[in-house]
Amino acid sequence: MDYRKPALLVTTVGAFLVPFMGSSINIALPSIGKEFEMNAVLLPWITISYLLSSTIFLIPFGRIGDIHGRKKVFVSGFMIYTISSLFCAMSTSALSLISFRVLNGIGASMIFSIGMAILTSVFPPGERGRVIGINIAAVYSGLSFGPFFGGLLTHHFGWRSIFLINLPLGTLMVLLIIWKLKGEWAEAKGEKFDLFGSVLFGMTLVAIMYGFSTLPKMGGFSFVLLGLLGMLIFVKWEMRTETPLFNMDLFRKNKVFAYSNLAALINYSATFAISFLMSLYLQFIKGLSPQEAGTVLIAQPLVQAVFSPVAGRLSDRIEPRMVASIGMALTAVGLFLFTFLNQETALSHIVGTLVLLGFGFALFSSPNTNAVMGSVENKYYGVASGTLSTMRSTGTMLSMGITMMIFAIYIGRAQITSPHYPLFLRSLNVIFAIFTILCVVGIFPSLSRGRMR
Repeated sequence: MDYRKPALLVTTVGAFLVPFMGSSINIALPSIGKEFEMNAVLLPWITISYLLSSTIFLIPFGRIGDIHGRKKVFVSGFMIYTISSLFCAMSTSALSLISFRVLNGIGASMIFSIGMAILTSVFPPGERGRVIGINIAAVYSGLSFGPFFGGLLTHHFGWRSIFLINLPLGTLMVLLIIWKLKGEWAEAKGEKFDLFGSVLFGMTLVAIMYGFSTLPKMGGFSFVLLGLLGMLIFVKWEMRTETPLFNMDLFRKNKVFAYSNLAALINYSATFAISFLMSLYLQFIKGLSPQEAGTVLIAQPLVQAVFSPVAGRLSDRIEPRMVASIGMALTAVGLFLFTFLNQETALSHIVGTLVLLGFGFALFSSPNTNAVMGSVENKYYGVASGTLSTMRSTGTMLSMGITMMIFAIYIGRAQITSPHYPLFLRSLNVIFAIFTILCVVGIFPSLSRGRMR
């Protein structure tokens, strides 16, 4: 039976829905912050709690999918994602919302760790660049529509409606998977699962992110150092255990795999917080409504959605490292332009910079994903997909961690109100300067990955 069309359908719809809600929530954050009276350090945790849980569980669920069947994990992820969205909509406090966002992240990790592995399992190497481009275009389409419809929903029906809209969409997704996707893929069936490694990996990430949230206090530095020590122990454990969560040989012996994942980590560390920061800037500094801010922010992901399939096809013909490295360089230029944001910055300048960033992201993401998935054997597709998703998710988490740290230094534990706007703008300038440096550094591993063909 030909599983290709059904697999492309369900993974593409899944790739659209999750980022759709993620980008919608960024637009709603000022409204949520006002309702629950959240300060500048607590507010990012609505996003970070989701990113942290999804990062912790990406690799474990990728491995579980390889062992027990990818379709089972994929459909279970949508069930958890849909139910937790209902709980988020019913939240009565900042703490309850952040807690339910953790469940949201667990469901998202099951979806993202498995979707790309299913695609790579059913499509031959010569077609992968094209379908990966389509899949990534779906991600960016979700990111594109999210700000606009998130702003629309928040403006007219309140922020809770963003979570409620996931109920019919998530239910439809579960039915689509059961009805259309008849195959099951478990190419590592019978192998053991590394439970100790999974727990250790999760604890190190929690320690690092909690440390970021309490910087510049000494306790914050202690937690970050504890997390880094835990990561070192994790790497040593993974090198010794018979059935590792991370196959370290993929990093030690596969240069393309190692450098492509490092490039992804750096790229997402430098770029994820853009939509979060610009949502706050457009609503607080420019005085735009959620709907108007969402319309402005469409520019970046819309360009990504248009050019990702083109970049994916291009990486089937040209070495992915060249296309991806050009994308990284363009992204660095866009970030540099944002370091000069102030109260008088024209909206045309903001939109133009977002377009440039969108084009840079498109040139980087599809070819980089193609390089990662094309550099491993079939039985490692779940681990490779989960590893890349973990790099992306860890990068997004670090991006928010850097943002939270700079907010803590400049604004402190205060709400972002008009007396604090000058400090908020100074924070933005510093954050975008750090992101620019990161992106410039990321060009080097991107170029150094070596040839795939």
